[in-house]
Amino acid sequence: MNPILFQIGPIVIYWYSLMIFIALFVGGSLALKECKKWKIEEDTIIDMFFYLIPISIIGARLYFVLFHYSYYSKNLLDIIKIWEGGLAIHGGMIAGLAWIVYYTKKYKINTIRMLDIIVTSLIIGQAIGRWGNFMNQEAYGSVTTLGVLKGLHIPKFIIDGMLIGGKYHHPTFLYESIWCIIGFVLLIVWRNRKYTKLGSTTALYLIWYGIGRFLIESLRTDSLMLGNFKMAQIVSIIMVVLGVVIFRLINKTSKFDNLYNNVKLQIRDNK
Repeated sequence: MNPILFQIGPIVIYWYSLMIFIALFVGGSLALKECKKWKIEEDTIIDMFFYLIPISIIGARLYFVLFHYSYYSKNLLDIIKIWEGGLAIHGGMIAGLAWIVYYTKKYKINTIRMLDIIVTSLIIGQAIGRWGNFMNQEAYGSVTTLGVLKGLHIPKFIIDGMLIGGKYHHPTFLYESIWCIIGFVLLIVWRNRKYTKLGSTTALYLIWYGIGRFLIESLRTDSLMLGNFKMAQIVSIIMVVLGVVIFRLINKTSKFDNLYNNVKLQIRDNK
């Protein structure tokens, strides 16, 4: 598997970089379209995304570097080589969340509504971005057999790409990508319901992605570790618990209160 898309002299374009760009473009375009629906000023949203993207990427990289400190402390220049892989989604989520909260409070945009918009774009971006891991032959699972992979009825090029070091591995990148695509459809359907409450889409994302990532992480062989525990599984448990708590709290009030699709509520948000 060649991680390089093409090279012109000293200029090298990696598949990983391309997939991250596509993920950002698709996710950002969907979010911008939804923001227009609620008459949130386009310039305001573009300005938010202008900083959100690099902040999230930096957060994702620093999170990864932190768990590989012994290596990067001796190879400082390698920290900037994100095109070679090494972005931890949880780090990007933490940094991105901090920026969204700050920005929406500053410009008096409903933070919860914005999160409901963002998570739907985020999950489809995650589905796309995982293919960058495939091209880098990373984020794969434990050793398996050719027979098992064929039994999954997946394309031959994926099976061939999972032959690493002379052994076949589970395509966990594919499992997560599919899980995220299903989650994207689920979130879109949920968000467009008449009586969907503000924040419930975000809660559903936390639950859905948390469950999927926890299960898929059990097959991963390159997990970030905290002692004897996989950090992604710890975060996944926190996400699921937080999502369930938020969902229960939101639904304690009348089904007519704080609705995502309440136009009058949106007008108040922009004042």
